[in-house]
Order: sequence, then C-alpha cells, then structure tokens
Amino acid sequence: MADSFSTQHFTAPDGTRIAWHEMGAGRPVVLIHGYMSDANTNWIRFGHAEKVAARGFRVIMPDLRAHGQSDRPQDAAAYRPDVLAEDNEALVTHLGLSDYDLGGYSLGARTTMRMLDRANVPPPARVIFVGMGLDGLTDTNRRGGHFRGILDNLGSFERGTPQWTVEAFLKTTNGDPVALRHILDTFVDTDLARIQAIRQPTLVLAGEEDDDNGSHRELAEAIPGADLAEVLGGHMSAVTKPELGRELGDWLDGPTRP
Repeated sequence: MADSFSTQHFTAPDGTRIAWHEMGAGRPVVLIHGYMSDANTNWIRFGHAEKVAARGFRVIMPDLRAHGQSDRPQDAAAYRPDVLAEDNEALVTHLGLSDYDLGGYSLGARTTMRMLDRANVPPPARVIFVGMGLDGLTDTNRRGGHFRGILDNLGSFERGTPQWTVEAFLKTTNGDPVALRHILDTFVDTDLARIQAIRQPTLVLAGEEDDDNGSHRELAEAIPGADLAEVLGGHMSAVTKPELGRELGDWLDGPTRP
C-alpha cells in the first residue's frame, strides 16, 4: 500500500507551486513533515501513513516550499515569516477542509502551532505534535541558529558529528542549501500562553531520547489534557521506527476520534 498514494499540486497565493500527497480515504488528517525532509521521508517511506490510512483516514501530506516536490525559490522574498503556515492554510482552503485533524513532525509541528495561533482557517478537531518540545515552539532562534551554522559551513564537519549527520541527511533528501537557509527566516515564536490555551485533544509523540526541540514532556504538560507517547530513538531515528506510525494510528482511531 505504500506505493498507492497520489501526488498533486496547487499554487500558493504568491505563485509558489506546492505539492501534496494523499493516501487512503475517510476522515482527513493533514500531516506536515520536518525541516530538510519531505512527506515521503517522514510519513510514507517507513509506513506511518499506511498505518493511519488503514484505520480509515484520508492522509494528506504536503511538501513544504523548498522541500520535496514543491518549488524551491531562492529569492529571500519568498520566505517571509510564517509563510509555511500561509501555504498550509491555503492547502486547507484549496481542499475545502472544515472537519479535519492536523499535525506534523518537528518543523511540521511548529507549522501546526503557527496555524493554530493565526486562526485563519477552520480549526482542526485534534492536534498532533511529533518530534517537538516546548522550547521549539517558544524559542525558535536556538534551533534556527543551529541549522544556520551547518548550512554556512557545509563540508567542514568531522565525520560522525551531529553537524555531519545533518549534512549527510541533506544530501539524501537532495536538499537545496540556499532555499533551506531561507526557510530559517520564516520561523516565528509562539507565546507560551497560546500553547497553554489549546483546547483540542492533543497528542505529543516523540523519541524517548529526542530533545532537539526542547522537552516534549514539558510540551505535553503545558497543554491541558494532552496525551504523551514515546517511541525508541532520538530526533533522527524515531521517524524510522514502525512504532511511531502505530502510536499515531492508535491515537487517531482511539477515544478522541470525532
């Protein structure tokens, strides 16, 4: 079933062509991938989307601008603050979604939070933060600075270091360093009070050793009634674990299902 997905495109308000992929049928759930990644790497390749679709969901997986099969403009003007939220709001509108669930991995989780904060489209019924901690939403400069340091010094890192691992991942996803550096300028902090005001049923899901975006446990504690689930691994490895898709599918098909 991993091959049974469709790919389509639409044009964002500023003319950027955005790709999205779909698998399954039923209740819509929008899942947004992480930085330097794409929908295939985060959701399709390791079977997570397939597990969710098998529970009776229409899994909608965009490729963020500068990622995957979406356009990768190199003009800094294409990367204004919150443009990733704008793109995904445009996708929700394009698809006519009004009763849906929304989540993402890492940068996708941050984009999810920005969409909640901006409130420009019908709110999702349920929210999913994967690979995200509290600091990753409230203080984006730390993570942005980490990636700027890598992209500005490609080819200089000792094999096996965390920076070298990120650069290797960039090569496996055929990333565009210029466009991806501009993505860092789109990051917007979210006030803690807004996170604490989330009232939708929420899942916080992460690798046990993942603290790249701060503490996912603190994020779960900040959101009233949030469910916390963990799988083995860290930020880069948790996404390869079949348990991640299983936890996601179980929660979506569980007691909070509308």
